[in-house]
Amino acid sequence: QVQLVESGGGLVQAGGSLRLSCAASGRTFSNSVMGWFRQAPGKEREFVAGITGSGASTRYADSVKGRFTISRDNAKNMVYLQMNTLKPEDTAVYYCAASPYGTPIFAARTSYNVWGQGTQVTVSS
Repeated sequence: QVQLVESGGGLVQAGGSLRLSCAASGRTFSNSVMGWFRQAPGKEREFVAGITGSGASTRYADSVKGRFTISRDNAKNMVYLQMNTLKPEDTAVYYCAASPYGTPIFAARTSYNVWGQGTQVTVSS
């Protein structure tokens, strides 16, 4: 079983950048597809980005494509989300998630069975 802890959130002005980190513990990390989701107040949790165990394949929500980059370092058991050109609509709690499936549907919340506690990202206009 994988345990996840996110960090790196904060307050940033529109157009700025943040890098979120997700520290994973557990011996199966390098086999786990990982994802980032976010949830704004009053809205459902939505998919942001996903990455395969090897890091060879990634997926992004259309709303962040070209601005966000997901990456991982299996040697350090870390997953990252580099967020550039941030917009006020990116304001949300961001969650890291791990999937037990080798070929999950990246964007489906039900593909993931382990979640972190979340980190707040606030983008001011």
